[in-house]
Amino acid sequence: MSLSQLPVVNASLNALSALLLIAGLFFIKRKNQSAHRNCMLGAFAASVVFLACYLYYHFYAGRTVFRNPAWFRPIYLTLLFTHTLLAVVIVPMILVTLARAAKQRFDQHKRIARWTWPLWMYVSVTGVLIYFLLYHLFPQR
Repeated sequence: MSLSQLPVVNASLNALSALLLIAGLFFIKRKNQSAHRNCMLGAFAASVVFLACYLYYHFYAGRTVFRNPAWFRPIYLTLLFTHTLLAVVIVPMILVTLARAAKQRFDQHKRIARWTWPLWMYVSVTGVLIYFLLYHLFPQR
């Protein structure tokens, strides 16, 4: 695999994480704890692989600068800022949420999961959106 293929891999991993998060929510609403657990662990695994690929890509490829169109740049930068900030915030939240579930402290798990899930979903979906903006809608040369 070449370095130029990693952005689509990263977007795919973010999309997979989002789909597994949705499925996990679906299953827990139906009290299927086993399927919920499997989906959430799958979302976690996809996110870990994403992070490794993302760091590898940016270590070797550097950063991508959004320049054009200039009118869209403030919108893009706002989206990128919220995505990046929440991506940093969500990591310890995910770890705490998973740890509470692993220790079968489900009341505490549920309390933090109500915050973790939507933030994690936002980060996953905006990751795909950022890829789409940078590589398809407004390719930066």
